[in-house]
Amino acid sequence: MMIAMLGMAVGTGNIWRFPRIAATNGGGSFLIPWIIFLFIWSIPLIITEFALGKAMRQGPVGAFQRLIGKKYAWMGAWVAFTATAIMFYYSVVTGWCLRFVIASVTGAIPGTEPGAFWASYEGSYSAVLTHASAILIATFVVFRGVKGIEKASRVLIPSLVILLIVLAIRAVTLPGAERGLNFLFTPDWNALADVQVWLQALTQNAWDTGAGWGLIVTYAVYMRAHEDTTLNAFILGFGNNSISLLAGITVLCTIFSIQPDAASSIVGAGNNGLTFIWIPQLFKQIPAGQVFMTIFFLALLFAALTSLISMVELVTRALVDRGLNRKRAIVLVGLAGFVFGLPSALSPDFFTNQDAVWGIGLMVSGLFFAVAVIKYGLERFRNKFINPSGDIVISRGWNVMMYVVMVEAVILLVWWLSQTISDNGLWDSLNPWSSWSLGTVIVQWAIVLTCLIIFNPYFVSENSPRITDEH
Repeated sequence: MMIAMLGMAVGTGNIWRFPRIAATNGGGSFLIPWIIFLFIWSIPLIITEFALGKAMRQGPVGAFQRLIGKKYAWMGAWVAFTATAIMFYYSVVTGWCLRFVIASVTGAIPGTEPGAFWASYEGSYSAVLTHASAILIATFVVFRGVKGIEKASRVLIPSLVILLIVLAIRAVTLPGAERGLNFLFTPDWNALADVQVWLQALTQNAWDTGAGWGLIVTYAVYMRAHEDTTLNAFILGFGNNSISLLAGITVLCTIFSIQPDAASSIVGAGNNGLTFIWIPQLFKQIPAGQVFMTIFFLALLFAALTSLISMVELVTRALVDRGLNRKRAIVLVGLAGFVFGLPSALSPDFFTNQDAVWGIGLMVSGLFFAVAVIKYGLERFRNKFINPSGDIVISRGWNVMMYVVMVEAVILLVWWLSQTISDNGLWDSLNPWSSWSLGTVIVQWAIVLTCLIIFNPYFVSENSPRITDEH
């Protein structure tokens, strides 16, 4: 089950976002706060989710209900909904990866200008077809049950690691690759005074480890009684960040070797620009470039698929916890994933909007986990659900870290919401129809939160009694 959880944590954010964010925030300087936040954001939240799922044996909605009471089921529903909203457009991203694997194999990308190839594909009906293929593959794996997820992960995750190692070896053996290594691993100590570097490092931890998403809770439902919560949390956190480092080495060594003069413009091209425009151009310029390009996009596809599978499982688990037959739930999730993913497949602006709204929404999910365990009682939660689970005993330092997580979540929320304010002023930023504005975030959050709170009684399951000290 641990390898399936690693598959859940490792996604496209490790491979396309980490190298870009590390490069635009000082390289080696970025790694220091990135590692620090692994210990004071990701691992405390991962421990919490492991313990919660293992103890409650339900997804986020049922877990919140059992932990802090029926009237708080809406908080778990927010966690589940946010992951579901991300699933709708993440399947589009997975489809993009599938399309570029096929194009790499067939030679379609080297046969034309990569930028033109991406422009002709993005938002087209071909993107709808690959989106449909991605959601179909993910739902098929989940349909096979927990064993199906484990089997898929046993193939995809080791393959992903092997592919990234191959790419990293090739990258570091390119002429001039040492420039990329020096940039990635040599810190500029003065850059650590830049608050932006710390906020970006915290954001990267919030987005690429899966901590606070509710996915770990869902997978932890299937943990065996003797499995160690704390050990698994550390394995998951370090395993995930190791994948990010491999990706960073691969991308930055390749960039600094082939086009060092254009390094800043390449890494500043955004996730899509770096991955689907520049990466093909770079690989075209090295021997056997088409082979390595195929390996890169295959690794990206495997990372995307494992995360998409976990999102489908989360939504399915939430429906099953409410009493729906599992097979019917999977079919419903698959159909909903296809239908509600169509706007993101056809409209880049809609995709950008949803990525912004629900990516920031993950900060709220992390905040809710911290609030829930604080409300239950940190010492009580630690002694009852974390320490009895294995040989590694967590100290009261975890109690302190959960307060830190709560503060970090609030800081991230304030910072990211401030990024949505236009240079033209607050009034212009309140436009709810903009793809990136304070208004579009607030309006969508308000609608969802209002609905979740109003319909909270419908999320409550009588099969999910609250945990007491007598249980």
